[in-house]
Amino acid sequence: MQVLSGLSSADEESLALQGLESVEQPWVFISALLWQARRRIALAALAAFAISTVVAFSLPKQYESTARIMPPEQPGGGAAMLAALSGHAMPAALSALAGGVFGIHNSGALFVTLLESESVQEHLVDQFDLQKVYSKRYRVDALKKLSRRTEVTEDHKSGVITITVTDNDRRRARDLAQAYLDQLDSLLVRVNTSAARRERQFIEQRLVTVQEQLEKSQIDLSEFSSRNTTLDVKEQTRAIVESGAKLQAQLIVARSELDSLAQIYGDSNVRVRAARARVGELQSAINELAGRSSSAGSDEDAGGKELYPSLKRLPRLAVNWANLYRRVKIAETVYDLLSEEYETARIEEAKSIPRVSVIDVPTWPEKKSFPPRLILILALTTFTALLAGFTVVMQERWRSLAQHDPRKRLAEFIWMSVRTASRGLYSR
Repeated sequence: MQVLSGLSSADEESLALQGLESVEQPWVFISALLWQARRRIALAALAAFAISTVVAFSLPKQYESTARIMPPEQPGGGAAMLAALSGHAMPAALSALAGGVFGIHNSGALFVTLLESESVQEHLVDQFDLQKVYSKRYRVDALKKLSRRTEVTEDHKSGVITITVTDNDRRRARDLAQAYLDQLDSLLVRVNTSAARRERQFIEQRLVTVQEQLEKSQIDLSEFSSRNTTLDVKEQTRAIVESGAKLQAQLIVARSELDSLAQIYGDSNVRVRAARARVGELQSAINELAGRSSSAGSDEDAGGKELYPSLKRLPRLAVNWANLYRRVKIAETVYDLLSEEYETARIEEAKSIPRVSVIDVPTWPEKKSFPPRLILILALTTFTALLAGFTVVMQERWRSLAQHDPRKRLAEFIWMSVRTASRGLYSR
């Protein structure tokens, strides 16, 4: 007792620890060993607590915004969209077969692929200038970081697709999630190559051609009608014939009246001369109506000066006028029919484009999703304390090994080899 009283507390603990080495339960010795090194372990844990606190509070906050969509179910839609994306047409009969081969039973897997495609993410990198936001020199690195911060998952039972975007700015996280939905809609419209769309494009091109033909036919008819004073040849012919018949009847009556007056009063009478002038006027009008007032070679020139074409020229003008009029009516009819078909094709195209049904709009992240500071501090502190305790136990195990123990000699040999190699590297 007198000898023990002259020893320090550390020496006393060492002697007590040596006395516990012979105990059969190893956990008792390990517990005593850890208790003896409790100050070192506590200091290591305290240092780890301080360092982990600094690290945890220096990490930037991250926010998550989540959106959920439900893709429309369309038979054969996956195969058709794959054909559209590959740039090759696929017959409708092969849609089911293609869906089985590629493992696409609905449009959900295809929508996930589209959301993760570079075509969508490149638009987002440009829209939000993510190269500058992520401090990336190359565009491909910004795409990779955006891909890591985006998670797109599909619930195979319900078919609901969840889009989760993580960002240091809560507003940008929400805007990125919304931009994914907008770009998905745009991409679906762009790659849609349905029959309704092809029909609409064909009708649209045909409609432009028919409109040009209609305008040209209308111009040709108007120029011909203006040049030859023809509005409606059939009605004009009927009107001219009726006018000619009236003039002929009036001429017959005027001649009868002239003969009667000539027999009664003689040719020098005023009334006879007036009646003869009346007969001449009627005859001149009939000749002009019949087209006998000008020579045959000057018919075209005379026609340009007449108020209306003569009866002699109407049959020849009727053929040209009827051809031009028929072209106008045909073009008008075709244009009306194509216009109706074009509107129908546009409606069918709008129906055939798959639309995304948004279940949950992108949420506003109220709380941060990372880092979990308290958990991080506790985890690092606990790990450091355990590591310090493990180090204490291993040091004691190493000390307890005999000098000639093969395990110790092997470890010393490896350590010396490593030191020699490291010195050789430093010397170079």
